[in-house]
Amino acid sequence: MSKLQLLHRPWVVFDPHNANHRRYYADFTKYGTWGRCPVRFIMDDDSNDLVTMIQRKLVEYYVVQEFSLDEYKAKKG
Repeated sequence: MSKLQLLHRPWVVFDPHNANHRRYYADFTKYGTWGRCPVRFIMDDDSNDLVTMIQRKLVEYYVVQEFSLDEYKAKKG
């Protein structure tokens, strides 16, 4: 195994329920780069880009959290 394989940042799916993932995105918006992020996010939907995918997930997360939309959560699975 090469040194690059050992030292690379692991791939993960963005999870808006994970406070660390939300912090990584906040740092990205603050600094304009993913360079400080200890992981690399995988696109798991049909978004055109990573930032759009993360924004959609965060909007859904905060809308459900704010308004307690149980029926919305049930429809989404």
